[in-house]
Amino acid sequence: MNHLVRISGGMAAAMLLLVTEAIAQQAGGTAGRTAAARPAAAKPAAAKPAAEKPAAEKPAAEKPVSADGFIATRSIYRVLAPGVVEPIPRAVISDETVNTHDVTELVTQDSTFTWAKDVPFHQDVWMLDFEFKPVRMVWVDVPAAEGRMERKLVWYMVYKVTNSGDCLHPVEDEGQEFYEGNRVYKLTAVDKPVRFIPVFTMEVHNRLKDETPGSAKLYNEKYIPIALPTIRAREDKNRQFLSTIEMPKKQIAFKETVWGVVTWEGIDPRNVWFSVYVEGLTNAYRWKDDPAKYVAALDAAKERKRGPAYRELFGKALQLNFWRIGDEYTLKEDQIRYGVPGMLNYEWVWRRVF
Repeated sequence: MNHLVRISGGMAAAMLLLVTEAIAQQAGGTAGRTAAARPAAAKPAAAKPAAEKPAAEKPAAEKPVSADGFIATRSIYRVLAPGVVEPIPRAVISDETVNTHDVTELVTQDSTFTWAKDVPFHQDVWMLDFEFKPVRMVWVDVPAAEGRMERKLVWYMVYKVTNSGDCLHPVEDEGQEFYEGNRVYKLTAVDKPVRFIPVFTMEVHNRLKDETPGSAKLYNEKYIPIALPTIRAREDKNRQFLSTIEMPKKQIAFKETVWGVVTWEGIDPRNVWFSVYVEGLTNAYRWKDDPAKYVAALDAAKERKRGPAYRELFGKALQLNFWRIGDEYTLKEDQIRYGVPGMLNYEWVWRRVF
């Protein structure tokens, strides 16, 4: 029986091409190749473009880096709007590199020791840059007596410190002559790591003017570890906020920024305005001696008794002033304002250390 197979024109052409190529391969010569299979005539080579520099030789594009040292365009931290973090200008510390005092232990015993009067004491002085967010509040369940949890209102403040360097180091100027018997010193800037040992104190006031004695109350910072996860989740879950216990353990390198948090509890709800004192931002200090108390201390020591303290040491601290517009019944963080009407928002003060 004859079978009729219909082949389309396209299929027939494809089959013919395959058969032609097979015959040409068997022949082993170029004569059997079709014109379509012959290679095209070689064209003159075009001029080669200038070779590009290897990728390794190209200078890497500089990426914007934030103050924290991370790439700003790909930061994992929460982006804060302008004005959220309040910067505090640095205090003038050039005058703190030298303190002129009498050597009380010598002058009070022998008045002929004139060389022990007005003696300059030189020291290195550094300062950290300080920025902070306004004081906020958060409710936290805090362990109480008998193992029960008690809900308390925790006041806290988030801040950051930066080591910008420029530690002032007094160096004797050998090219200068003595000035009134004293050597002449010049200041040089040194960049070195420092350690921040923070001390935060909140002073709560009940009145704006004519404050009555005893109306102000001092609240020392309180380490509340159970409140730190809540604060971190609220502020920035990806950022590490060091407590006042953890901060002194870290040495802040040059150009490094470290974030921290301070907490208080049991704040008097009747406060109208309050101040936060920040100590440890600089190592500048002063002291004051009382010669009469020193003599009394010597007399007490002879009788093996404890005499009065004749020396007072003062450290430079930052005072931040806040104003609260609410009452004692409803406490909300949006009632707190940075700055007090008729007063400076901040000022550098001297606080007694001991």
